[in-house]
Amino acid sequence: MAESPIWITEADVTSMVSLPDAIDALERVLPLESQGKAQNMPKGHLMVADNDAMHVLGCSVGGENICGFKNWINVRGKSETIVELFSMEDGANLAVIEATALGQMRTAAMTGVGTKRLAPADADEMGIIGSGKQALPQVAACHAVRPLRKLRVYSRNPENRNHFVHTVRSEFDFEVISCETLEETTSGMPIVTVVTNSTVPFLRADLMEKGSHLNAMGAIVPARIEFTDDLFDRADIVAVDNLQTIQHMSAEFIAHFNGDEDPGWDTIQTISELIRDEITRPPDADITLFKAMGMGLSDLSLAIDIYRRARAEGRGYPLPKRNKTPPRLQ
Repeated sequence: MAESPIWITEADVTSMVSLPDAIDALERVLPLESQGKAQNMPKGHLMVADNDAMHVLGCSVGGENICGFKNWINVRGKSETIVELFSMEDGANLAVIEATALGQMRTAAMTGVGTKRLAPADADEMGIIGSGKQALPQVAACHAVRPLRKLRVYSRNPENRNHFVHTVRSEFDFEVISCETLEETTSGMPIVTVVTNSTVPFLRADLMEKGSHLNAMGAIVPARIEFTDDLFDRADIVAVDNLQTIQHMSAEFIAHFNGDEDPGWDTIQTISELIRDEITRPPDADITLFKAMGMGLSDLSLAIDIYRRARAEGRGYPLPKRNKTPPRLQ
């Protein structure tokens, strides 16, 4: 008899997997897409206010016989995300996972994978722009693949910035500097990560050092934008998480390529291709750019790992078995 589906709590998620585990899960599962063994569903979103949105992601992972969805609504920066997993063998619901921490780890782990592939091998300094809930995991992910000696921090709100600086200092033992300007934050930095909810572009190409790498992680809906168009002119490698999502939802890329048929899209590489083909930063690269907006496969990579661990360790709360009953017609 099939097992009942399970509800996996945030506490279970964080006790079973760490950020380095999430990076490993992505590197193991993401290449399945480029091998034709996994498929992403186009990301869906609906703006419900000027900067609030509903989101849905999904994918099938044939190599694992599991498919699923991630759903949430972001209201003034707050959300309660869930992931639902289903069997590709019989359609059964396998699990519902509380996924706020999962999403933070997944987003950060994608940055870790991109940084591992494209940042200078000897990079040990970083600038981060943004101090919201995603910022600390972003720092941790970069530190996991490029151990940091120094971090510079900038955000528009000095109170938030200083609180974030204090939080990073309490978590890590590298030097952390609070910066008053963008120029101070990016000057000399081999790694720069932007993770903001900005609706106007602010990071210009002249702010990036030659030989640096940029992670653009904050603008996940068309209403948001973080960097200016001239960054494309300096980028020797531009990589993304999912090309279809970028083509339809990234304001930066849509403006630069001017439509789906622009031949320039052929120069963009996906992160699954970078892993499959073992592509890393060219030694003479000016700037490399990794842009991620979220895709079902990255969430499912981690969710499947969590589900397998929960079943093996007897975790999760059994949900009622479904008793299918016909609808009332009268």
